[in-house]
Amino acid sequence: MTLSFSYGVSSDKLNHTSFSGNFKFGSMKQSRRMRLVPVCRAAASVVFRDLDADDFRHPLDKQNTLLLRAIPGLNDLGRALLGTVTEQIMVLENIGTSVLVSKNQLPELHQLMTEAAEILNLEAPDLYVRQSPVPNAYTLAISGKKPFVVVHTSLVELLTRKELQAVLAHELGHLKCDHGVWLTFANILTLGAYTIPGIGGMIAQSLEEQLFRWLRAAELTCDRAALLVSQDPKVVISVLMKLAGGCPSLADQLNVDAFLEQARSYEKASSSPVGWYIRNAQTRQLSHPLPVLRAREIDAWSRSQDYASLLKRAMKMNTVHTF
Repeated sequence: MTLSFSYGVSSDKLNHTSFSGNFKFGSMKQSRRMRLVPVCRAAASVVFRDLDADDFRHPLDKQNTLLLRAIPGLNDLGRALLGTVTEQIMVLENIGTSVLVSKNQLPELHQLMTEAAEILNLEAPDLYVRQSPVPNAYTLAISGKKPFVVVHTSLVELLTRKELQAVLAHELGHLKCDHGVWLTFANILTLGAYTIPGIGGMIAQSLEEQLFRWLRAAELTCDRAALLVSQDPKVVISVLMKLAGGCPSLADQLNVDAFLEQARSYEKASSSPVGWYIRNAQTRQLSHPLPVLRAREIDAWSRSQDYASLLKRAMKMNTVHTF
């Protein structure tokens, strides 16, 4: 089963989940060399040795996953429509022009991925770096094969090492939560339904709305995975801020607290009946929640009892494991 997830900002088209394997990436002229500084995980980092996906899954993710599971025949239809040839095209398209990260190739990035996977109690997937001017990262899960994450060079340039590790953790969250099954099946069914005359279009439109709702909820879950690894909400929020309007030359002038205040003002402005209607119309066809909404969500969860309990339980287990 093939699936790609994207970390990037909202899109009204599922370009990053295309089953044709036709990913279009432009070349990028770099004004400076990609610099990687040595990374060493802080001694205080907590490892979640018994972490289960439902420990951090967002309630909307749980709710919308149940809705997808209720669609009759989705599993069987998805397996029938997606074959090994399509899978092979996806694999070759994505790794043929990328650099495979390892201990001997971009070792700092390899360390970031290894550490993030260890914290989330998950086997690390392969990691590739791909030349692209579009800051993005995505995950491909292939049935019977090791999944892999692809990170664009422009994202590496844009983010600090801690922020980049948060992005990798976000991608790992999709794997931890097994999001691949439902996104793949729903996407294929949507594409297939559009080919059916008459009622097929109505079915596709309804399913597409369900798909986008689920996608937005899944992104909120994976932002939580990013927080579990970074263990600093400002790191995750900084990533969202930079994806919304950051660039390397302005990075040192960006202010996370100001962005959070902006998020609060959006929340206030959209709380009226008219604002609520506009907000829903604005996000209805987006694959990702708005960056300001994601920032507010992760800020709130970082202050929640659920997050505090997860940290407390993990610290207790780490103490026992040490002895």
